[in-house]
Amino acid sequence: MAENEKLQIIRHSCAHVMAEAVKHIFPGTKIAIGPAIENGFYYDFDFPTDHKITEDDFAAVEKEMRKIISSGAEFVRKEISKDEALKIFADEPYKVEIINDLPQDATISTYEQDGYIDLCRGPHVATTKEINAQAFKLQKIAGAYWRGDSDRPMLTRVYALCFEKPNELKEYLEMLAEAEKRDHRKLGVEMDLFHLEPEDPGQIFWHPNGWTIYTVIQDYMRKMVRRDGYQEVNTPAIMPRTLWERSGHWGHYQRNMFITESEKRLFAIKPMNCPGALEIFKSRLRTYKDLPMRLAEFGHDVRNEPSGTLHGIMRVRGFVQDDAHIICTEEQVAAEVAKFCKLLKRVYHDFGFEDLVVKFSTMPEDHVGDLATWQRAEKALSDACHEAGLDYEIQPGEGAFYGPKLEFKLYDCLGREWQCGTIQADFQLPSAERLDATYIGSDNQKHHPVMLHRAILGSIERFLGILIENFAGNFPTWLAFEQAAVVPVKNEFDDYAKEVNEALLSADIRSNAYTSDENMRQKIKMITKEHKTPYILVVGENEKNEKTVSVRFRQNSGLEQKTMKLEDFIAYVQEKVNSHSTEI
Repeated sequence: MAENEKLQIIRHSCAHVMAEAVKHIFPGTKIAIGPAIENGFYYDFDFPTDHKITEDDFAAVEKEMRKIISSGAEFVRKEISKDEALKIFADEPYKVEIINDLPQDATISTYEQDGYIDLCRGPHVATTKEINAQAFKLQKIAGAYWRGDSDRPMLTRVYALCFEKPNELKEYLEMLAEAEKRDHRKLGVEMDLFHLEPEDPGQIFWHPNGWTIYTVIQDYMRKMVRRDGYQEVNTPAIMPRTLWERSGHWGHYQRNMFITESEKRLFAIKPMNCPGALEIFKSRLRTYKDLPMRLAEFGHDVRNEPSGTLHGIMRVRGFVQDDAHIICTEEQVAAEVAKFCKLLKRVYHDFGFEDLVVKFSTMPEDHVGDLATWQRAEKALSDACHEAGLDYEIQPGEGAFYGPKLEFKLYDCLGREWQCGTIQADFQLPSAERLDATYIGSDNQKHHPVMLHRAILGSIERFLGILIENFAGNFPTWLAFEQAAVVPVKNEFDDYAKEVNEALLSADIRSNAYTSDENMRQKIKMITKEHKTPYILVVGENEKNEKTVSVRFRQNSGLEQKTMKLEDFIAYVQEKVNSHSTEI
């Protein structure tokens, strides 16, 4: 048995133990579902109205769970008929609903431990003693609609962490504590990067500090794609229903679209940019000599995400993608994907990410186009991966409705996985049945191109959130909103501080001169804590006379303070910026 599979079985078994413990402590509680998930499990409950669980109850539930585990009770599997199952779970309405959805002749399995019986496919551990009593911890409570339907009852979801060994739980809790310190929402306020308004959910108000970093990222990406042969375009924010119907988005994505009306016509604020790119391609006659055509767009998209799923700047309603669409022949797909992968790896390297995982998502159940076309698209993407030297894991049925895709996942300094880049092979959108994009081939006949949808960062907003947490706000020099802070030791040296600052600004170094009446120590404390500036330049009489600066490097750099000629410091910073170094 694979290690991960074994751990999932332990987690699923522990979920049953938690459900039993909850029912012991809160009689009358109704149970719904309790699957294993990453790092643990959850279980959905419908508690009696007189007492709903709170986090204050966690200790009592955990104590009861440990008592059950110590009993060494066996997990006993039984296969029963639908009618038998309905009798056993007659007092559990959510289980009854699940059972009623099954065919009449279905064979249903249950698991029982310590007198507690649950509807379950399994598998489970042999006995409760295979669950380490010190390797789990109840984590949090959330609300969850039954079967994800907002018209159904709101249940209480109890999340728990669960590992095979206590030290694994300890390490994960330490990681969570560190992640909390790095939370982009917390640092976003402390560093005055952005704020979020409750009455305008999912929309970001960027402050000067945050917007500076945002534009640095955008300008960097603009330079990189221009060097890689892309042409930048811009498409309308609002496009008509008729276009979205022809593209297939109206039928497959409408619930996530903001709809508006004008002159008795329906329009949608664009949730994605691809139809616009094809409209540009179709605006004039194209030939095979025009292909591949690489159209980049920093497209501002809006999606109607449920408010409960929003998370800081990581998941929002309004965002900008570093989007691009490569319109090419089928024969060019492999080379274009390989070219994209090379660019992607270079970009991630510059941001300090080296380790990647590639996932290959195949045809979903809800898709457009015939099987033969999908098979051609998947083969083209697979061949491209081999050409690019990429290993990948298959994600069956996880492709976009119009085509298969590669997803690129990176790891931050805490080992957390983030899905960012993607490239999708689309034979559908340019087809005659959709937007009917054509070009004249070398045979002087009309052909439909392939469209590759690709992004490297994904949304700039989300990627910046990842960077905030990865660096804990201590951005490398090239990304920092304030690269240098000039602090005079006394007000009588304010003029020299301003002179230094002007020289830095003239060299395109983002700097500020701190010439207020606060004392030097207070200024440095504020700059260090709130701005996390890489270099603090202290200037006094010696520095003024010798045209130098006393450089205090960021505390976590391990570098000692040193005095440098101003021109040498400027050259030093410029080298760090130009090389996109992640070191101070």
